[in-house]
Amino acid sequence: MAASCYFYMAFVPIYILILGFTIVVDYFAGILIENAKGVRRKFFLTLSLFANIGVLCAFKYYNFLNANLSLLLSHLGGYSNPIPYLAILLPIGLSFHTFQAMSYTIEVYRGNQSAERNFGIYSLYVMFYPQLVAGPIERPQNLLHQFYEKHEFSSARVTEGLKQMMVGFLKKLVIADRLSIYVDTIYNSSGVESGKSLLVATIFFAFQIYCDFSAYSDIAIGAAKVMGFDLMRNFNRPYFSLSISEFWRRWHISLSTWFKDYLYISLGGSRVKTVFRRYFNLMVVFLISGLWHGANWTFVIWGALNGLLLIIESIFKMPATTTVWWKRLIRTIYTFSLICLTWVFFRANTAHEAFSIVKKIIQFKGPIYLGNPKDHFYYSLVAIIALVFIEYMREYKPQSVKLLDNKNVAVRYSFYTLSIIAILLFGVLDGGQFIYFQF
Repeated sequence: MAASCYFYMAFVPIYILILGFTIVVDYFAGILIENAKGVRRKFFLTLSLFANIGVLCAFKYYNFLNANLSLLLSHLGGYSNPIPYLAILLPIGLSFHTFQAMSYTIEVYRGNQSAERNFGIYSLYVMFYPQLVAGPIERPQNLLHQFYEKHEFSSARVTEGLKQMMVGFLKKLVIADRLSIYVDTIYNSSGVESGKSLLVATIFFAFQIYCDFSAYSDIAIGAAKVMGFDLMRNFNRPYFSLSISEFWRRWHISLSTWFKDYLYISLGGSRVKTVFRRYFNLMVVFLISGLWHGANWTFVIWGALNGLLLIIESIFKMPATTTVWWKRLIRTIYTFSLICLTWVFFRANTAHEAFSIVKKIIQFKGPIYLGNPKDHFYYSLVAIIALVFIEYMREYKPQSVKLLDNKNVAVRYSFYTLSIIAILLFGVLDGGQFIYFQF
């Protein structure tokens, strides 16, 4: 608990009070919900959710809503907005630990989890430092009981955890941060870049965000494993998905399942009377998911696009899988291409800029900018090819490629050594923070 507090306070120390506020509210809310009956249970749950969502809105969406109000007033007749803007820095990982806290009170309300009486244990559930700022978003059923268990030292677990952390550092420093050099260069000057360069940058960003976010999950899961704790898997080779729906079962699994269990099903899910209502539920979930990612219309459009693609996919009822290799390849490329289209809106600075980038990519004109120096571009290509090959083998031939767990000591330690050398020689060691820290 002390380590988690120190870890969080290294960002902005005073923001520990925000966490403290939501922890106190939800701790007592859980007990009150469990002891109450009927309408009172829903009342205490509503208070808890209001407190959590209120904090999230105040820090993450206040200025966004205020800016849109100013825009609306100016269009209605040139009125000025008297409400001031707030010069505040978004608390790191606010959306993650807020959703984790809400899952606790919802599970207590549903009767799936007993209210936690130990304040320290509940606090640690919200603040557990490996996954505090970027997930995985854990459920109380998986994590709370682990804080009561005695964790004996296990060299096997330590080794396994450190290996997973090493893979995370490899993906973050050698692939994601190197790809970001090219992606940032192209997207930050998209107005003068060619369509071909923007297409390459968009594909690079698809791998950048995957390696960046899955790397954090690997490091978090590995760090927890070293100490004896098990966190849920958050990524499952999403770019080998054969459909958009499968992609969302493989990407950011902890968030996807959160929205499915607590929002989609609460709206009626797929058990509603009409197809239109089911599509409405899907769209609402993805619009809110987009807004969860950031206070910008680009994220809202990104969410809407994903919802629309899922609806179209549902209308045409594509088969879930296929054993024919060339059909599988076509569907994988098709799904990846559509996901890349949505990533344009995720990465662009403004909605207008995103639509302009899509238009340029469709026109597909101009030369491909290779960067300066060009080494970054070629290193990035090699890294992507290596990543795709390894993940392909793990997806379709898992027994044929075992590097981290190879029984041959020479093979295993050669891979360890090469990974560390790659991090030191090709890693961007002065790169930026994890992309999802901003959420």
